[in-house]
Amino acid sequence: MNRLLAIQAETVIVADDHPLFRTAIKEALEAEQGQTRFLEASSFESLQELVDVNKEVDLVLLDLHMPGVSGFAGLVYLCKRYPSVPVVIISANEDPVVIQRALEHGAAGFIPKSSSLDTITRAIASVLMGEIWTPESTFSNLPGNNVSELELAERMAQLTPQQFKVLMMMSQGLLNKQIAFELAVSEATIKAHVTAIMHKLGVNNRTQAVLAASQLAVANPNSPL
Repeated sequence: MNRLLAIQAETVIVADDHPLFRTAIKEALEAEQGQTRFLEASSFESLQELVDVNKEVDLVLLDLHMPGVSGFAGLVYLCKRYPSVPVVIISANEDPVVIQRALEHGAAGFIPKSSSLDTITRAIASVLMGEIWTPESTFSNLPGNNVSELELAERMAQLTPQQFKVLMMMSQGLLNKQIAFELAVSEATIKAHVTAIMHKLGVNNRTQAVLAASQLAVANPNSPL
């Protein structure tokens, strides 16, 4: 394999809920980045913990469909909370609209999972050198901006880590009592979080908050019809 990754990355996080895919990506990149430390995250919560603990992360490879988060919400959260960490989406979804939305929300690149390992390493090399990478076959066909979605992303970026987690659990259909149990806090605390979430998102009730979060959703190509 060619020595494509000329810039040495110290720490790379591979965030995907499929262990075989994480292993394949890790092994491919290790051949190019022998001195790089590769960390793995199987859920968005574990990814948050890794980024918090490892302050000098050079790159995050993020699947759009991670347990604990919905659609672009995870990307928005990472890009706003850790602006110095480039996040590259690796997804089975190759829809040009999805690619554009990912870039608008701050992704440093978008790599289809159908790409060869050689293409993936070249794409990551481009990102490490400060470039934005997307498939050439789709880039020229991207449509215009979605202003309302970008405005929503800015509002969601104002949420604290705990508020963000509560919103994602609300989006999964959990009631305040269930969320309180999962997070080991009082129901009153969750109610306070929900109130703050509604205020920051500019909505009037819990249902509107969930609908707002759903605007950042992405169809999972692996889901059964």
